[in-house]
Amino acid sequence: MVNFYDNEMKLEFLSKSNNEAFARITVAAFASQLDPTIEELADIKTAVSEAVTNCIIHGYEDTEGIIKINCKLSANSIIIEISDNGKGIEDISIAKEPLYTSKPNLERSGMGFTIMESFMDEVKIESVVDIGTKVTMKKTIKREENLEDILEKTKD
Repeated sequence: MVNFYDNEMKLEFLSKSNNEAFARITVAAFASQLDPTIEELADIKTAVSEAVTNCIIHGYEDTEGIIKINCKLSANSIIIEISDNGKGIEDISIAKEPLYTSKPNLERSGMGFTIMESFMDEVKIESVVDIGTKVTMKKTIKREENLEDILEKTKD
């Protein structure tokens, strides 16, 4: 089998709220192979937290199900797919609107997708009612040149 990615990991867990931190930390540990800054790592953790929370609160509502995470590293980017087999999203464009929430009684802010889009470079949402939702996010890690690289370039 030919692998198009430098590394890949898959994770599955129950849609329990205490697993959100587990997912966030696991993805951050995997992403650390790219040597991200503290800020880049915080961005990834926040986006993963939002996506997993959406699966728990909206995808499965009052039931339990499986949340799947698939992470791929390629060059200096991480691609994170987070999916559920929950109820799906009827209208993605409405769900993406800032401050929209289908759960105002739970004091939800309605900023989940907005937060994901602001912290990641790319966010794609696919959903089918009664089948589930998949959120694919990509973050490119900006590597700063170190002093040796800069000195090497000035020699030429």
